[in-house]
Amino acid sequence: MDGKSGQTRSVVRREYLLHTPDAWVRTPLAEVSRGVVIIHCAPQLGAGFLQYTAELEAFGGLAPCAATDGVQRFLWVLAGEVEVEDGDTVRRLGVGQYCYLPVGFPGGVMAISTATLSVIEKKYRPLAGVAAPSSLFGVEADVPAVPLGGDPDLLVRSLLPPDFNFDFAVNTMTYAPGASLSQVEIHVMEHGLVMLEGEGTYRLGDEGYGVETGDFIWMAPYCPQWFVAEGTVPAKYLIYKDWNRRPRL
Repeated sequence: MDGKSGQTRSVVRREYLLHTPDAWVRTPLAEVSRGVVIIHCAPQLGAGFLQYTAELEAFGGLAPCAATDGVQRFLWVLAGEVEVEDGDTVRRLGVGQYCYLPVGFPGGVMAISTATLSVIEKKYRPLAGVAAPSSLFGVEADVPAVPLGGDPDLLVRSLLPPDFNFDFAVNTMTYAPGASLSQVEIHVMEHGLVMLEGEGTYRLGDEGYGVETGDFIWMAPYCPQWFVAEGTVPAKYLIYKDWNRRPRL
């Protein structure tokens, strides 16, 4: 929409946020060199994690998270290429590639060219008797696609192992045109979602919203949610959820 008209597709409610590019505000951070970020969700919104888009110039980057903060980080490359320092190895990641960086990971992230990243940061919740996870680097195309509920038109790729070492999950979900979730979901996990491709209608609470490539959605615990893909091409999104841990009492 035309911002000069005072209109936006973005919507903020107690239990969800639809954050569309027409309402994004870019801001510098001390931890980001030669780049800016768009912070989509944060504790100020009620979220238990931080998710943002980082737009980096060539040779711009992200500093490591301080070990004392107890923060782990997940990166997904939306555009361009970046390098991640992994001990004595330098890992290069392009579009559709990702990495998980555990608490205390010392390596930084540097853009080889102009690059755009989706970044998730969350304080790690240790579990007694279970080791914290190590760094992980992956390519989405190498992850097996599993039909959700047996539906071949709705494919899920789990980017992190389903082990109790991890206290959150990140998946991609790809819908053939016309495919939808089989039910309205209501659950204790919260979500951060980035529309990677296509378009559709997302039910959030009691309302349905048209969503398209580039949009971000935050869903609080117990927010009613449902999605149907529309248009002539598949719809695909990247989705975070907290799991593998008992809710705090």
